[in-house]
Amino acid sequence: MPTYIMLSTLTPDGVQTIKNNPTRIREVNRELEQLGATVKAQWATLGRFDFVNVVEAPDEATMARVSLELGSRGTARFETLSAIPIDDFIGSI
Repeated sequence: MPTYIMLSTLTPDGVQTIKNNPTRIREVNRELEQLGATVKAQWATLGRFDFVNVVEAPDEATMARVSLELGSRGTARFETLSAIPIDDFIGSI
């Protein structure tokens, strides 16, 4: 299954949501599953991005739907990268 790196930055509303209800993070992960994607790993980070997520999804259209749905809430901004397994990358060169 294709893997994607989803980088998330909380908006001020998102920061307040997490502060008031930290378990909201896991709720969002379950919502991704309903949209057809699975969070395989997740880290809170310091710096430009607040979270780094490793997500599996069947295709880019699914990830676009995930990004649109989450982004429409106004609590975070997302940057999604397609992750190519290194052996596949080397084999394509």
